[in-house]
Formats: sequence, C-alpha cells, structure tokens
Amino acid sequence: MNQSNYLTPEGEEKLQAELQELKGPKREELSQRLRSAIQMGDLSENADYHKAKEDQGFLEGRIQELEAILRNATIITQKQSSGVIFIGSHVTIQEGNEEPETYHLVGPTEADPRRGRISYESPIGRALMDKKVGEIAEAETPGGMIKFKILKIE
Repeated sequence: MNQSNYLTPEGEEKLQAELQELKGPKREELSQRLRSAIQMGDLSENADYHKAKEDQGFLEGRIQELEAILRNATIITQKQSSGVIFIGSHVTIQEGNEEPETYHLVGPTEADPRRGRISYESPIGRALMDKKVGEIAEAETPGGMIKFKILKIE
C-alpha cells in the first residue's frame, strides 16, 4: 500500500493524537495487563493472558496502520480557489427539488457521510471532481443514477 492518503489538517491531527494515545497510555496499560497475567502462572490455561496478547496484536496492528497512513499522507490545503472542485472543497449541491446539501470532499481515511464528509473516491465525490458552480453532475450510486446541480464551492 504505497498510495498517498489525502488528509485535512484536522484529520492529520486526529490520527496523530490517536497514535500518541496508542503508543503511550494504551501500550503501557496492555503491558501491565500482560505482566499481571504472567504472574498468575500457567499461561496455557490463562484466559487473561490470551486476551491481553490478542489485544496487543490489534494495538500494534493499528499503530502500524496509522504510521503508514501518516507517512504517506498528503495534507489538503485550501489554497486553491480556481472555482473548480478539488479535494478539500466544501461543495453545496442540490438534487432536483430536494433541500441543498453541503459536503466536504476528503480522502477515504476521513470520510464520514453522516457528518457531511465524503470521499473523493465515492460515486458522488468522483462526479464532483473538477466541476464548477452551475454545472450538473451525475453519479451512479447504489440507489441508482442521481443528478445534482453544483450551487456553491468554498
């Protein structure tokens, strides 16, 4: 996996904070659990030890995942204002007579559609890329083909 991960500055900060938490307090807590379980003796029958080892595997895997994401991250800055949609844009769209909706176009790592953050790799995100205000975009979604007008780009 050597592709770039697009992150907003807030997304990078959030992942850095998670990484520090995992490498510091979470690792220490797991280490104490393992020491405690080992002191109980007979490891082959010790459920606490096996659970702690399993949790340790997940923790170390997540640390490696976060380090890889951050190592390959491209931080999205808002310096482009060419009137064209790009990663990092806030876009207001309207589908037919529905209420307008505003989305923040982000990388897949930060996508959270319920919070209005959609990936540029999603069907709607791909349809929005490189469009301008007033243009109509079409996206093939799991619910079928949708058309929407671009009202505003920030």
